[in-house]
Amino acid sequence: MIPVIDMHCDTISAILERRRREQDTSQGGSAKPAGEGGAKLTCLRANDLHLDLLRMKEAGYMCQSFALFAYLPGLQATGETPFEYAKALSDLLDSEAAINADLIRPALTAEDIRRNFREGYMSSLKTIEEGGVYMGDPENIRCFYDLGVRKSTLTWNFENELAYPNRIVIDPETGMEKMIPETSLGLKKSGREAVKLMEETGMLIDVSHLGDAGILEILDIVDPHTPVIASHSNARAVTDFPRNLTDEMLRGIAEHGGVTGINFCAAFLTDDGKGISRIGDMIAHIRHIQNTAGIDAVGLGSDLDGIQDTLEVNGAGEMQKLADALSLAGFTTGEIEKIFWRNVMRVYDEVLR
Repeated sequence: MIPVIDMHCDTISAILERRRREQDTSQGGSAKPAGEGGAKLTCLRANDLHLDLLRMKEAGYMCQSFALFAYLPGLQATGETPFEYAKALSDLLDSEAAINADLIRPALTAEDIRRNFREGYMSSLKTIEEGGVYMGDPENIRCFYDLGVRKSTLTWNFENELAYPNRIVIDPETGMEKMIPETSLGLKKSGREAVKLMEETGMLIDVSHLGDAGILEILDIVDPHTPVIASHSNARAVTDFPRNLTDEMLRGIAEHGGVTGINFCAAFLTDDGKGISRIGDMIAHIRHIQNTAGIDAVGLGSDLDGIQDTLEVNGAGEMQKLADALSLAGFTTGEIEKIFWRNVMRVYDEVLR
């Protein structure tokens, strides 16, 4: 069994939202996590989401990055600030890790991940998905770093105080919203300050969800020896989807010593519109990134619990299906190990000290 390091999932956000609904509908609001009596709340140990700890353990996970994801329009409706919401997600992950310390331990450094794995434990790594949680103040990066966050995007799919994502426009033919690459607007002044502060603190810079201009700007302004990652993005040359990366971006990330994590979302994998995430399409993207940027530039960024598709790799417990398929496709064991954990671990060794 090949160890797994996955750079992105939305499971903690999914659990928090479920818990809030469960608490709202439970009699007297008395719902509690499993094991505390009362109505049971969704938990990280075992659930019917894409990912839980028991399935991760069975599938050989070494480390899972858990995104603290804030959906800005939803928060505007509730009055909760993005900072407060991300803090609630951080607290939830802390509590779930403490309850399940027999399976998983928090990691702040690469050595934490290695030690936990040697001792038989998986590692959880906190990440930010949506730089709007910093609320325009790059110094809030230090606050989340102190809470254990070790990598961060600058945006999600909305403009915020730091930068511009890819652009949402109305398709004149269908009248529906569609995404197109943002090739003009990149980082704002506070975004450039944020990138500099992330470099200084040792927080990994994640360009997933950033517009084209912003990605290229980061690759230009960051020290050439500082790894940059795209935690969950695929190859645009294979599937012409704006959230995927051009060959120039793939090579730029590789030149920085970084990695691009294969996203399991169907729209990133194929343009057939069927909403089916297939292993064969994942391999096509992996092969293209290998040929364009090198095998050392490929990792995993599943986006589990952030996607709604029909999945051939149906959750964390089936991750080894991809390893088996890569082997059948002609990838060597050493290459599969690089894709599954060694490449990302190399980046963590460099940055997470």
